[in-house]
Amino acid sequence: MSDSKAALVTGSTSGIGLGIATALAKAGMNVTLNGLGDAAEIEKTRAALEREAGVTVRYDGANLMQAEACAGLVEAAVGAFGRLDVLVNNAGIQFVSPIEDFPVEKYNAIIALNLSSAFHTISAAMRGMKERKYGRIINIASAHGHVASPFKSAYVAAKHGIIGLTKTVALEGATFNVRCNAISPGYVLTSLVEGQIPDTMKARGMTREQVINDVLLAAQPTKEFVKVEQVAGLALFLTTPAADEINGAALNIDGGWTAQ
Repeated sequence: MSDSKAALVTGSTSGIGLGIATALAKAGMNVTLNGLGDAAEIEKTRAALEREAGVTVRYDGANLMQAEACAGLVEAAVGAFGRLDVLVNNAGIQFVSPIEDFPVEKYNAIIALNLSSAFHTISAAMRGMKERKYGRIINIASAHGHVASPFKSAYVAAKHGIIGLTKTVALEGATFNVRCNAISPGYVLTSLVEGQIPDTMKARGMTREQVINDVLLAAQPTKEFVKVEQVAGLALFLTTPAADEINGAALNIDGGWTAQ
């Protein structure tokens, strides 16, 4: 077993999750990837990151909609590396609809993946982290964990919930050198954001350009999308000794959105 730290990042086959996994791997951590996608593309991504970072990178396709699979994902990561030092809960989905038309199955899926999966992975990881007297848990929340937007009832509820979960876990782990924090990005131009543009166009009767400028970036005073690398850099910082006394925080990286 390696003496290197080990990290698990959910939803890390693309977007923010892959950016965070890449940053952690390049900092010398062995990494477990998790997420959806084409099997051949995932293997290509895994192998490339392993080669570039010079660490061990493994993939686990656990279905995070199921509590048992979340626990199994953590157990497999610990089994592979002998430890789990960093857990990043990033997996998420989105759906945009007026609440009166919001399909209940979509609501249940968003809560399950965006909120409940984090509860289950943390629950599975916490005992070992306490025993080893070390753990860094990072939950990817959102500006929507602080403020709301119309037509996103399930997502906003889940992201508010993840911040509450973060605070509770931070208190429970405080005397065991287990830190739990959330990162709240504004709009990052990932596949998740790209995917909601057509729905928002339909819901608001707008063009793509209007959605980007008048909806997505309207609330961000910088009028720029947050970059994946910026979120990844903040996540990496939270694993360093300089961040040891940051605990239970929800750190905004949103161009000033929630300052308003």
